[in-house]
Amino acid sequence: MTSKPAYYKNPLPIQKIGDPYILRASNGKYYCFPTSAVEQGFKAWSSDDLVYWKEEGFVYEKNERSWGYKQFWAPEVVERNGKFYMYYTARWKEKDSLRIGVAIADRPEGPYIDVYDHPLFDFGYAAIDAHILFDDDGKIYMYYSRDCSENIVKGRHESHLYGIELGSDMITVTGDAVCLTKPDQEWEMKSLDRGYLWNEGPFVLKRNGIYYLTYSANHFGGRHYSVGYAVSEMPLGPFSKYESNPVLESNCDEISGPGHHSIIASPDGTELFIIYHTHTDPEKGGGNRQVCMDRMGFREDGSIYVVGPTITEQPVPSKDRV
Repeated sequence: MTSKPAYYKNPLPIQKIGDPYILRASNGKYYCFPTSAVEQGFKAWSSDDLVYWKEEGFVYEKNERSWGYKQFWAPEVVERNGKFYMYYTARWKEKDSLRIGVAIADRPEGPYIDVYDHPLFDFGYAAIDAHILFDDDGKIYMYYSRDCSENIVKGRHESHLYGIELGSDMITVTGDAVCLTKPDQEWEMKSLDRGYLWNEGPFVLKRNGIYYLTYSANHFGGRHYSVGYAVSEMPLGPFSKYESNPVLESNCDEISGPGHHSIIASPDGTELFIIYHTHTDPEKGGGNRQVCMDRMGFREDGSIYVVGPTITEQPVPSKDRV
């Protein structure tokens, strides 16, 4: 019997993708749902250890009933009561505008079937990058980005992060959407010469009663795409950004654009990993991306740190410690 190596090295064997979201399903397996086939739908990959990945093929494909017709981006899948809910971005045929949809499957490998023949909600503006939080009190929240394609502020296009409560049925929204963050820190201005600014790709952790809203800023196709975070004592804010953002950024010529991440625990639950994409060709950047992962954690003062991005050998995620 061949033993598995004790180390892994970025990038992971998931290529030509973007926006990787990792689910650990109740069957114990990890599933990666990235942007993978922007004109057709989504593929998925599965793993037992976060290191070795198997392609599962298409788990969602557009069809004659689909409300979206292209730009299938940023799927996220959550499990609840034996069902798997995929929230994803696509361009809505009716209004030729980006929106968020929801599809359901009986197993993580799909097939995922749209709940509606229209987006989950329509607030009159482009919305992308849905993320779901199950709070301790049983409430469910969705975080998303009001996309810069249609959001013009003082003559420039900006993406802002929003939050809204979901109904207990997982397929309706409750109350009003709340704006949580806008690009306003110095590190978020590195794409300003394009006339665009971004806060996008939200992911929320709750720890010791504090909500950590992690997100990406700057242009996804450029070297300066990076990850920062903001904190709040309430799920819908107000949020305050960490003064020492970003916490994940390019740190050498061989790494470009680390961002649009998700966060997951190691198999034994003792370590946290941030899963993110980087550009396959760091000189060209653009939409050709690959999956990477690195350890992260919290300092004594509650601030987030990331051990990365790395391109050297790293110990595999822990699965033996208890």
